[in-house]
Amino acid sequence: MLVLVVEDNRQLGTNIVEFLESEGFECDYSDRGDQAAFLAAEQHYDMIVLDVMLPGLDGLSVCKHLRNEGIVVPILMLTARDTLDDKLQGFEVGADDYLVKPFALPELSARLRALAKRQVHQGDFLQVGELSADVGARVVRRGGKEFELNPTCWTLLIALMRASPAVVSREQLEANVWGDHVPDSDALRSHLYQLRKIIDKPFAKPLIHTVRHIGVAIRP
Repeated sequence: MLVLVVEDNRQLGTNIVEFLESEGFECDYSDRGDQAAFLAAEQHYDMIVLDVMLPGLDGLSVCKHLRNEGIVVPILMLTARDTLDDKLQGFEVGADDYLVKPFALPELSARLRALAKRQVHQGDFLQVGELSADVGARVVRRGGKEFELNPTCWTLLIALMRASPAVVSREQLEANVWGDHVPDSDALRSHLYQLRKIIDKPFAKPLIHTVRHIGVAIRP
């Protein structure tokens, strides 16, 4: 398995790389968030170990950017802050697991192997009722019909399908699409309308549901 290790503490980063390589992993290393985002877009990694506090681009922003680009590689985040809010922030932007510093290197290895097994079982294929999404191929189908989505509608759909059947708040959806730079206009409502028009309108039963005062869910 090829792992991208992103850690600005070079001593810790070196220790992680050397230990993982002794465990049979192959590793690339970066000490900057912006460089890590570039590497992850250019190279297929089986796993990313991503520190939260990074120069250039912080870990949460890197994770959010990769998810918005449709990159679904498992991401394990490293943080020195052991609070529920910090962890929830990471999960909201698409992290798969969290490890709090200081940690034992064998635990890091074990968590990466567990994520790899989960990825083998789940793959890049999402299914909600008769709606399916092949994340790697960026293909969406419902009832045997294939649809084309613009990047924003695609990001919204994948966020809703990954969370299904749970409700995703408007704030979470906006963060998935625009990060910290949400448009002033009601852009989310417009894109959800477009998504409904494509995914739901040709069919008798809707899959996308608005839960008043809470958010949006996609359910069979």
